[in-house]
Amino acid sequence: MQVDQPTLSKVKFAHPSELFVAGVLDANGIKWDYEPVEFVLETDELGRPTTAFRPDFFLPDWKLFLEVTTMNQKYVTSKNRKVRLLRELFPEVRIEVLYRKDVMSLVETIKGLQQERDEGFWI
Repeated sequence: MQVDQPTLSKVKFAHPSELFVAGVLDANGIKWDYEPVEFVLETDELGRPTTAFRPDFFLPDWKLFLEVTTMNQKYVTSKNRKVRLLRELFPEVRIEVLYRKDVMSLVETIKGLQQERDEGFWI
């Protein structure tokens, strides 16, 4: 079954940084799904989920999940714990975390490329 590529206008992103990353993925022709899977990380004694994690993006052609984390450090620590648990419980799942510095680096790279283009450095 073929799934249509999400469009930026149809997805309700939790944070503007996720919208930015989706735009970068689109601009580079990279297929993505937004929060398509929730992984149960911990359960209570009755087997009910107590901790779960839903990575921000799945890149199907790369078989890779991306988690975008640009928030306060105290929340990053919790997110890192969930990523560590995910890797322990589901070693076959590939996941990478994009931190604030990674997203800001993307922003600066794009700004630099736009400036080069605007100043005529591109042929």
